[in-house]
Amino acid sequence: MRSWPAAGRDRTAIRRAELATLEQGIHFRTIFLILVGTILAIAATNVLTGTVGLVRETSSRPLTAAEQARYVQDDIARRWHTWTADLVFPVELQYIGLGRVQQYARRVGLAPEVACAAGTDASVGSVLSEYGCRTLLRATYVDQTSSFAFTVGIAVLDDEERRLAATAQLGVDDRVGVRPVAFPGTATELFGAAQRQRNAWVGVGPYIVFSTAGYTDGRTREAVAPEEILHSELWPAAQAVAGRIARALGDEPSAVPQCTQGNVC
Repeated sequence: MRSWPAAGRDRTAIRRAELATLEQGIHFRTIFLILVGTILAIAATNVLTGTVGLVRETSSRPLTAAEQARYVQDDIARRWHTWTADLVFPVELQYIGLGRVQQYARRVGLAPEVACAAGTDASVGSVLSEYGCRTLLRATYVDQTSSFAFTVGIAVLDDEERRLAATAQLGVDDRVGVRPVAFPGTATELFGAAQRQRNAWVGVGPYIVFSTAGYTDGRTREAVAPEEILHSELWPAAQAVAGRIARALGDEPSAVPQCTQGNVC
C-alpha cells in the first residue's frame, strides 16, 4: 500500500516541534537549577558567615583594657546592693586615734533605707534629688569609750558622673549633711540633729559618703566651745570611720575575670 507523502511530512514537522519543545524545556530547567543553586549557595554563605560571627561573638576571649575598667566600674556601682550589710557597714572598724593609738568603733545599729532627701538636711537633700539620688543607707557607731556617736550615710547615685555633678553643688557647710540616727536603749539615744558637732562628706565612685559626729551625753553644738572641738578626738575619729567605709566601697579590689566567659579563654 502506498504511503501518503503529505502525512509523512506532517509527522516529521510534529517530531521537530516536539524536539524543539523538549530542548526548550531542558534549557529552562537548566536555568532554573542554576538559579536555585545560586540562591542556595548565597543562603549557605550567609548562614555560615552568621554562624562564624556568632561563634566569634559568643566564644570566650580575653577582656580588653576598656572592658576590664568597665567591669570594675560596674562592680563598684553594685556593691551597695550586692554586699551584705556587714560588708557595707562593718560591725567593728579599727582606726588610728590621737597619739597614733589603735582605736576601734563599734556599730550600734543599722537604719532602714530612706529617700535621700528624707535622711539629709533640706539644702543637701535638694541637691541629691536633683541629680537622681537613688537611696540613702545609714548606720550609727560609737567609739570604744561610748563617748562619741557617729552616723555614716551612703547616698547612692546612678554613676560617677552624676555623683561628681552633685558634689560640685554641695556647699561647704559643716552644719548640714546626713541626719543622725539614734537607737533607744544604747549610748546613742541622745544623739539628734542638735547634738551634731560637725558634718562632712567624701565622694567615691557613684557614692557620697556622709558623716556626722556628736557627744553621747547630749551636748549640743552651741554648748561646746569651738576650740574644744579642734582639740577633741571626736572629729578625727568620725573622719576615720567614714573614710574606712568609703575606701571599702570604692577601692576594694574587684576580682576581674580574664576572659569574657570567666578565666578560661
